[in-house]
Amino acid sequence: MHWQTSRFNIDLTQPRVMGIVNLTPDSFSDGGRHADLAQALRHAERLLVEGADILDVGGESTRPGAPPVSETEELARVLPFLREAVRWQVPISLDSYKPAVMQQALDLGVDIVNDVWALRQTGALQVVSAHPACGVCLMHMHREPQSMQAQPLQGDVVSQVVAFLQERVRALSTLGVAPNRIVLDPGIGFGKTVAQNFALLAHQADLLAIGAAVLAGWSRKSSLGAVLALDGQAPEPAARVHASVAAALLAVDRGARVVRVHDVQATVQALKVWQAMRAQV
Repeated sequence: MHWQTSRFNIDLTQPRVMGIVNLTPDSFSDGGRHADLAQALRHAERLLVEGADILDVGGESTRPGAPPVSETEELARVLPFLREAVRWQVPISLDSYKPAVMQQALDLGVDIVNDVWALRQTGALQVVSAHPACGVCLMHMHREPQSMQAQPLQGDVVSQVVAFLQERVRALSTLGVAPNRIVLDPGIGFGKTVAQNFALLAHQADLLAIGAAVLAGWSRKSSLGAVLALDGQAPEPAARVHASVAAALLAVDRGARVVRVHDVQATVQALKVWQAMRAQV
């Protein structure tokens, strides 16, 4: 299995680690730490040294309750970084749902569009389908960031997520986008309860049955905090490293081909142990 992107045909026969680069002042986990361009570039370089296979760059927080960011502001945050990062000859993913931002990033040579709205914004499908080769990650999100956790999904989460992602794959396929350009993300934490998030992990095989590779994004999520809570107090996101690595490893063991993480080095080390074991099976 391979993921075709703008410049790279990424081999997914082994799991790949997508390192997170937040260019935002209000990300739930590391907001503001890498908002300065020089800091962001140093952080991205460190993630590559630690073993990241892909860099995922975002200029707007999608944490629950996050206010929207204007197109102008998002472009001002991401374009300077992208202009430099595309020279590094590593796959670069843009985390954005705005068609105009996608287009400008793709024009620079960005490899992947990672969209929490699964290309449901007007014009987004057309931007991706018009590109000859860019990769795309389609994510399930219930409602929108401002309200998704106030009114989470009701009913059987697995069947609803599967049906949604199947529909989005069909929408792209109808426009001529090849299946090997598409990766699917169940959207852990995006409008779902703690139990629903873990149900998606337990029944990840149902997502694989759609036929596309699965990306798992458990890193530092509040569901992990809920599991780790003592006396009702959840640890801060940065203190959820071990739980994040465990969740990533469980997702990979259940067939995920890409894991999107903050803690690259720890995740890479865990996957090396998993791969050593798998080599003896």
